[in-house]
Amino acid sequence: MENKKKVLTSKESLILLLSVFVVGFCTIIYELLIGSVSSYFLGDSIKQFSLVIGLTMTAMGLGTLASRIVKSNLIYWFILIEIVLAIVGGLCVPILYFSYMCEPVYYPVMFILIMVIGSLIGLEIPLLTRIMEKYYDLRNNISNVLSLDYLGAFIATLAFPFLLLPLMGIFESSIFAGLLNLLVGVINFYWFKDKITFKRRAKLRASALLIFLLLAGGFVCSKSLMKYWENNIFDDRVIFSKQTKYQKLIMTRNKEDIRLFIDGNVQFSSVDEHRYHELLIHVPMSLAKHRENILVLGGGDGLAARELLKYKDVRNITVVDLDEEMTNLARENRIVKEMNEGSFLDSKVHIVNTDAFKYVENSDKFFDVIIIDLPDPNNSSLARLYSREFYKLVKKKLSKEGLVVSQSTSPYFSSEAYWCVNETLKAAGFKYTYPYHVYVPSFGDWGFVMASNVKYDLDKFKLDVSTKYLDKETFKKAFVIEKDIVRKNIKFSTLDKPAILDYYLQGWRYWN
Repeated sequence: MENKKKVLTSKESLILLLSVFVVGFCTIIYELLIGSVSSYFLGDSIKQFSLVIGLTMTAMGLGTLASRIVKSNLIYWFILIEIVLAIVGGLCVPILYFSYMCEPVYYPVMFILIMVIGSLIGLEIPLLTRIMEKYYDLRNNISNVLSLDYLGAFIATLAFPFLLLPLMGIFESSIFAGLLNLLVGVINFYWFKDKITFKRRAKLRASALLIFLLLAGGFVCSKSLMKYWENNIFDDRVIFSKQTKYQKLIMTRNKEDIRLFIDGNVQFSSVDEHRYHELLIHVPMSLAKHRENILVLGGGDGLAARELLKYKDVRNITVVDLDEEMTNLARENRIVKEMNEGSFLDSKVHIVNTDAFKYVENSDKFFDVIIIDLPDPNNSSLARLYSREFYKLVKKKLSKEGLVVSQSTSPYFSSEAYWCVNETLKAAGFKYTYPYHVYVPSFGDWGFVMASNVKYDLDKFKLDVSTKYLDKETFKKAFVIEKDIVRKNIKFSTLDKPAILDYYLQGWRYWN
């Protein structure tokens, strides 16, 4: 049998093998894109990626099963599939973005896109395998196809976070992947056109040209399309937008109200952020017995550092924020720099761009006060920063009489998550916890939990720095927890069982 196999020309063989590689590359890119967009819009990344992967695999199975229907003109059908996949896959992210403008239709649209893309992907590999079986024995054919398909998938997992997202963002990456599929179709059309009838050649040529114009136009106009989408999603005018390696940063303006959104969630409003930051910073700082060395986990906007710099006895402030683009925005953007009063330019402030968990795990420094100003635990990656294991590491970095405080979501809108932070700090070994809250108009009722290993007398609160909101009366009021806020039978959160993620999503799902 092997001796009877035809031999491809070196160029034809290379084209088919490269096609397999690109097919594997684009397959993973589409899965990552849809999973990332869904996580960005809806939160709960584990759920979203599980749905995307599960539905894609199911659709691929159906596509593979359907490939048996194609009995002739294999190269024509393969090229046609690449052209169709180019437009559906290339526009999957733009379609999802605009579907989110009418949120109830998002999941149905996502389901349809995944099933179509997955089915087309499922058709590709069997067709390529059958095309190449005329030239290779079964053993070499299967190994060639699968190895290059897997290699393409591996390269995609590296390219997506390290190249595509930083350089193009999610929107343009989708169109780029579509153009890759189209390129595969066009190159195969060029080399194998003699195997396709004249009428079909004309249809493929016209379809490829039309889809190229659509994708190229979408790529060129992507920034305008994104600006249009952002201005329709956000109530106020968008004045800054950037997709970083880790998150989407958007800043809006309505007269004097400047708002920063990270992955669609408001981080601050210039009108009332002082309420949040004064309660976050001055409650522990006014009680702390020592405050020379301060650690801020999160706080990449520089607003927490601004409040800390009001204390003359503070010698060192270490700000740990994962996203360098965020801290650069706080340091260089004129508007944000005015809000934080140039705090990141102060010689006392040292910025470390790394993961908060890794920092407290590896640091050999000790701190008098640790401020945890991290985003809400709306996905598994953030939930680990509210775990018992994380708080144990934080506890080890505190000086003997040190204090730690964590922003703890809303005690009203997500009361179970709020009390979960309290219980998790206790489970981490802190002897004393002090839950408190404040009303922030742009957030609603917002909570914090302070913890220590030595008891602090709240009656000894003394504020010796200037504030806009906090005083003795508001301090006392902050520690009054209304009895209608649920606090019974709350589990603590661990890396293995992130209870806070479930509590948080359940709470906000109800109010949303």
